[in-house]
Amino acid sequence: MLTRIPDSWAWMWPDVLIRLIPFGLAYGIAYRVTGGARWLGWSSGAVHAQVLFAAIGAPLLFAAAVAVQGALTRRRGALRVPSGPADSGFQAAFYLANGPVEEAFFRGLMQGGIGALWGAPLGFLIATAVYVLYHRLGAWDWPDTLATALLGIPVGLAYWLLPGAPSLVGVSIVHVAATCGFLGPGPYLLRKLGLL
Repeated sequence: MLTRIPDSWAWMWPDVLIRLIPFGLAYGIAYRVTGGARWLGWSSGAVHAQVLFAAIGAPLLFAAAVAVQGALTRRRGALRVPSGPADSGFQAAFYLANGPVEEAFFRGLMQGGIGALWGAPLGFLIATAVYVLYHRLGAWDWPDTLATALLGIPVGLAYWLLPGAPSLVGVSIVHVAATCGFLGPGPYLLRKLGLL
């Protein structure tokens, strides 16, 4: 059963207030307090590596997210689908803001900060676990929550292992693509192609 979403802004606005603004403020405060510490990722890093990661990761994780959403939808029997192309585009625009803010918080602030204190491996493990589990707070069921690891693990590894200074550039682009595959445009595409 597909459920059309009549007004995306109605359910996105609280998300802006309770997640995006606080995440952005926390990152901004950390940036100010640390004088723009390198581990926060506010740099372009090794541009060629960031571009290559985004060019490969964005379409790959978009497709993977659509496929996972399709499988989870068949299992759960329901999916929230945008009401039309304009709503799908509106949601994509929202995720264009959401992705970088979440990456700044989870990769830059958490993973970078914990990594600076206790080492990069621990920063990766803790930040990735918190990123995945925090989706449970949004009343997602366990399969959907655990599916976020399919994004959290590769972007966490990329933030840690790509050459050059830590950067939010590539991981933010990949995050937006994966989110658009799992929510909004991806479900809309599944419906339009008759795959559900």
